[in-house]
Amino acid sequence: QVQLVESGGGSVQAGGSLRLSCAASGRTTYNMGWFRQAPGKEREFVIAITRSGDVTYYAESVKGRFTISRDNAKNTVYLQINSLKPEDTAVYYCAADLSAVLHRSGGAYDYWGQGTQVTVSS
Repeated sequence: QVQLVESGGGSVQAGGSLRLSCAASGRTTYNMGWFRQAPGKEREFVIAITRSGDVTYYAESVKGRFTISRDNAKNTVYLQINSLKPEDTAVYYCAADLSAVLHRSGGAYDYWGQGTQVTVSS
């Protein structure tokens, strides 16, 4: 069982920045993804990174503003969010995928964190 713990969420004004962290238990590294769910909406894919960090996938809506990185020594993945917009308001979840393929679909991920709230005011 892998435990994922997100942190770094908060309330910011539009144009601001946040860095979310997701720490995974144990030493095994996984392909990791970030998803978000806004009130009244379905969960959506945001960004993902391979175990080695050499490949990343982005949702079109976040390209140029969101950056994913990882520190495998700490088994932690980071989501840097810049130029925040009110429409970025959501609960952000990190997820771990045991497979060798990087996925955009949430159904492919095996473990999920509890989520961290990001609220952006205009």
